Amino acid sequence: MATIYRGMDRAALDAAYDNTHAVADVQDYRDRWLKVSAALRAEPPSRCDLRYGVRPRATLDYFPGGAANGPLFVFIHGGYWQRNEKERFSFTALGPLAHGINVAVPGYTLAPDARLTDIVAEIRQALSFLAEGAGGLGFDPNRIFISGWSAGGHLTAAVADHPAVRGGIPISGIFELEPIALGALNDKLQLSADEIARLSPIRNLPSHLPPLKPFVGPWAGCARRPPPPAPRSPHRTRVRRSAIRPACRR
Repeated sequence: MATIYRGMDRAALDAAYDNTHAVADVQDYRDRWLKVSAALRAEPPSRCDLRYGVRPRATLDYFPGGAANGPLFVFIHGGYWQRNEKERFSFTALGPLAHGINVAVPGYTLAPDARLTDIVAEIRQALSFLAEGAGGLGFDPNRIFISGWSAGGHLTAAVADHPAVRGGIPISGIFELEPIALGALNDKLQLSADEIARLSPIRNLPSHLPPLKPFVGPWAGCARRPPPPAPRSPHRTRVRRSAIRPACRR
């Protein structure tokens, strides 16, 4: 089979992005996340499903940290922009809440019901909604920090230039979209050449950004690793090498 990206053929490229099969007990994790998240959402003073946009999934959950006028941590879930839901990721609020930090977890429309351009716009809209409603929600609008994992890491980097954002933590973010467009993940995304160029954060590093601290997750802890010849996900390699220092410059 012909190579299509950095020495990988289509099968190798798809395998590199197949997180589900890389972790044998992935469903155990997902079930646990959902259970813990449901318990947190049911506890007062959690405020769930606050609407920031017009589409059904354009809502967010807000978890007050207890301290008046404290900072806000916004966590954006992953799932390659085409799966998962905010309700499974409320558990990410537990760590910040223990330190008195307010937390918001936005949902967003998934592909193929929305293009990636629309998804990025929804996250920007969620940030604007939060910043404008800071007084009523009880947090400091001058201390909004964002984070997200995988596709959420991409969205974190893609909206880091929002005027309300003071810093971010992209976790295993997808900073280059070209390999996504060449594999099975693009069946729903249908990325255009313009979107690849415009929405790949590694290709669009503004001269001024708030501090960003990217993190990547190693294969350690996975019950089943990819076979040795299979390359690691291209976006992981990209982050390890050239993306971190330029992206962190202010």
